[in-house]
Amino acid sequence: MKIGAVVIDCNDFETVSRFWQEALRYVPREEPEDGWVVLCDPDAPNVNVSVNRVPEARAGKSRLHLDLYTADPAGEVERLFALGATLHPRTREPDEDFVVLADPEGNLFCVVDTRPRH
Repeated sequence: MKIGAVVIDCNDFETVSRFWQEALRYVPREEPEDGWVVLCDPDAPNVNVSVNRVPEARAGKSRLHLDLYTADPAGEVERLFALGATLHPRTREPDEDFVVLADPEGNLFCVVDTRPRH
């Protein structure tokens, strides 16, 4: 068994699916249909991310989030801000190697610095 996709529920399908497509540089596997799309990495066999429109609003903090790895965390965070991400309000610890952001509907994710630490 393996993970085929991580599914992100949302209310505003167009905004959230566009955000994640651009954030991950993924492409739709097929044309979106009735508030559902599977986004896949066009260059590598990474896990798919699906976006699913649901009628109910998100309630509380999700118990699952994505960790996005990069060797350019500052550049990627700025790029994600331009796409509509926001900084999640929390107090950072001095030695953290990640930043917590939220997508346009408040779904949390982390941008993790993969550069070697000394």
